[in-house]
Amino acid sequence: MKKEGTISKWLSYTFLSILCVIWVIPIVFGLTTSFRSQTEVVTSGFRLLPVDWVIENYVAILENSSTAPILRWLGNSLFIATIHTFLVIIVVSMTAYGYSRMQFKYRDQMFFILLGISMFPGVVNLIPSYKIIESLGWVNSPLAMIIPGLAGMGNIFLVRQFMKGIPKEFDESARMDGAGEFTIYSKIIVPMIKPVLIVSGLFSFTGSWNDFLWPVIVFNDVNKMPITAGLLLLQDIYGNYRMIGQLMGSAFLAIIPTLLLFLFAQKYFVESMNLNSGVKG
Repeated sequence: MKKEGTISKWLSYTFLSILCVIWVIPIVFGLTTSFRSQTEVVTSGFRLLPVDWVIENYVAILENSSTAPILRWLGNSLFIATIHTFLVIIVVSMTAYGYSRMQFKYRDQMFFILLGISMFPGVVNLIPSYKIIESLGWVNSPLAMIIPGLAGMGNIFLVRQFMKGIPKEFDESARMDGAGEFTIYSKIIVPMIKPVLIVSGLFSFTGSWNDFLWPVIVFNDVNKMPITAGLLLLQDIYGNYRMIGQLMGSAFLAIIPTLLLFLFAQKYFVESMNLNSGVKG
């Protein structure tokens, strides 16, 4: 039995290692391409590491502040994603509290109806959503990306399920001491659900940062674009094998914030999987 367990373990490690290589090689190749000269890009074919490492691509990216202001785009995305994430945490936590801790008529029926509606593809709502944004005067405004999606049912479901794992005795004890619903929510429940709120915030930040289709629709001002819409513009500026190194460098600059955020918050993924992790003693 011990020998069979060892074989299974090594087979699992081998399979996971192969998958890791399959995923990592394209990323490494893209990163190293950003350090190649344009001549090497078009003449060397597939080579994992460049012959000569150059930083001119990144210098050109950062110096181009007119047609491709990537630092401005990164700042726009950072502002949009940060404000969106902060508001998502507030809206989602309060909504999940209502659906998990408060009692009102048709509570569960309303929740599952909304959850079912959320299963429709987002592309179905693109035209009506744009019409609403246009009527509010939010085209080329950060509000066009900050406000929509604040009450995402996926995050609400995740936080609600986490809250349901917290014993109701906490609420009852607080009410006996004279605490109201908002006090119970803010002073008792929110500290207990910190791990899942961080995970929801991470999902919201990366979702807002990586959103591509919606910002391409609602932004046409170069200086107000987020980074994803800007990268599409870069395909016209740097594409067609003219400046592939600069295009790849721009793409990798765009993933740095989400990579750092993931490295910071990854430990909370494990905590959020345990629905009772917030309950002490």
